Amino acid sequence: MRKALVVFGLFLSAVPLSVAENRAPVNCTHLMAWMAGGASDRILLNSIKTRGIDFALTPRTTNQLLAAGTTQETIRALRNSQRKTSGSSCPSTLVQAAIDSHNKQFDSAEQIVNSLLETDSNNGALHFALGYFDQQQGDWDNAFDEYTASEKAEPDFAEVHDRLALVFYQGDDGDNAISEARTALSMDFDDPVAYRMLALGHYVNEQYDAATNAFKEALTRDPKNADVYYEMGLVARDEGLNDRAVESFRASLELNPNRWEARSSLGALLGQEKHFTEAIAELNQAKALAPNEPSIRENLANVYFGKGDIDKAIAEYRELFRLNPNWRHGHDSLARAYMAKDEYSSAIDEMKLAIEQDPANAGKHRALGELLLAANQQASAVRELRIAVELDPNSAASHYSFGTGLLESDQLPAALAEFQEAVRLEPSAEHHYALAACLMNMGRDREALAEMQTAVRLDPAKQLYHARAEELIRLMGSGATQ
Repeated sequence: MRKALVVFGLFLSAVPLSVAENRAPVNCTHLMAWMAGGASDRILLNSIKTRGIDFALTPRTTNQLLAAGTTQETIRALRNSQRKTSGSSCPSTLVQAAIDSHNKQFDSAEQIVNSLLETDSNNGALHFALGYFDQQQGDWDNAFDEYTASEKAEPDFAEVHDRLALVFYQGDDGDNAISEARTALSMDFDDPVAYRMLALGHYVNEQYDAATNAFKEALTRDPKNADVYYEMGLVARDEGLNDRAVESFRASLELNPNRWEARSSLGALLGQEKHFTEAIAELNQAKALAPNEPSIRENLANVYFGKGDIDKAIAEYRELFRLNPNWRHGHDSLARAYMAKDEYSSAIDEMKLAIEQDPANAGKHRALGELLLAANQQASAVRELRIAVELDPNSAASHYSFGTGLLESDQLPAALAEFQEAVRLEPSAEHHYALAACLMNMGRDREALAEMQTAVRLDPAKQLYHARAEELIRLMGSGATQ
């Protein structure tokens, strides 16, 4: 995020209703711009009821509002709020922008609103609409700029703070998302959207209990919100509460069966729980709903891999990358699938692509190094594993793999140093055993036996360790145990 708003303190009470009542009545320009910006019916109704309107609700205006997506409840509120006024009519161009926005034709709506801003640059409602168009098209930076301009012009319009909170959430800025949500709640303590935004801010900050509590407050006020149930599922999933996550995803789908994100997340989770048939069914439904969404294919490929259907996993990955050549996930998983079929050349190619996309990832360098070792390409393996250790010197696994590569390359002193570091960082039986093997190759049998015996003590069920220790004792002779 390019800039941050001032962090507000905890809200203590709602803004007195008299403040809103003293504001100017809502004119048709503001109403249409808010509608074009996707403002909730609740916000529109509150503004109409507390401020009134200063335009005449003629049959023509009513038809315009209905075409732009107004509900009958809003029309009734407008009729009840009319005052004696010559008023202002709805600008025909803005009416068209609202209709275009309602029909998801955001480019044409944006052109109209931009032209209106040329003569009314401080109109917060118009900036609010532009922010919504940018948001719907995934341009979060420009959405932030427009919502900020809207907030500056009309800071007491609660929904703009909800929108800013959403933008901060998209930018992984939990603190400012929480701040904006609290500002919205200070204006309207019963705003369900603000509670949802508050929850998302806590979710980004990994404050899972606080997030769940805020989601529950949102559902108390808006019990049929599929988005809230879906996001509660994400929180439960990240907490490791898989049963609760599945329940929340299912609740979301009961309210909105076409929510592909919930189906994909549910399918992925069911796959982790080894409910493969149901997982595949959910993911195929998600794919039918959003055939071009790469994350669905990635989840489906992972489920097939977990099921052991490697060929289907590979087929999904191949189709994923054919449709989305720049997709930044999954090359390492496809490499793992190829490795399961002992197709090392293809696995190595995929892991190299994964590293091209994420060159500072130590784990991927280690995985490539281990693949190269399996393919008997020791020199290349040592190079990759050296990079892995340099990127993450505290990884015992990287030191262990690097030591293995050096040992196979007959670089014994260097291998010894890596195995010793692996043991220091993680004194596991496997690492002690590797250190013993290196010491044996260096002719340091007594030290090797001590390490081997440590491995036996740490993992007494491993018969290999017992056998090798006994073999070493025989080689050393009876005096070796003294």
